[in-house]
Amino acid sequence: QAQLVESGGGSVQAGGSLTLSCAASDDTVNGKSMAWFRQAPGKEREGVAAISAKGSLTSYASSVKGRFTISRDNAKNTVSLQMNSLKPEDTGMYYCATDAVGWSAAASLRPGQFVTWGQGTQVTVSS
Repeated sequence: QAQLVESGGGSVQAGGSLTLSCAASDDTVNGKSMAWFRQAPGKEREGVAAISAKGSLTSYASSVKGRFTISRDNAKNTVSLQMNSLKPEDTGMYYCATDAVGWSAAASLRPGQFVTWGQGTQVTVSS
């Protein structure tokens, strides 16, 4: 089971941009869908975006569609989340995840469909 490590979080003002990265410890993730989730204090973890094993399919939460872009580089065992036009409501701990059973499960962006998680990286957007 691969280990996942997120990076790239930070503090930005509303309207700014950040790019998050998730590095996997081995290439077993290259045959699996991967996703980003976030969790704000006192709220449930919610799905943000998912990408299929080869990167040909993506799924986004309606709240981030058009602002966030998920991508992956299987040569480097990484998945990224480009976040533009950030809003204060985007604040939270961001996690990457993998090991959902198939693309449909991953695209659902339901946390319970994913088995392997990283430790998270904090994103704070101020108004």
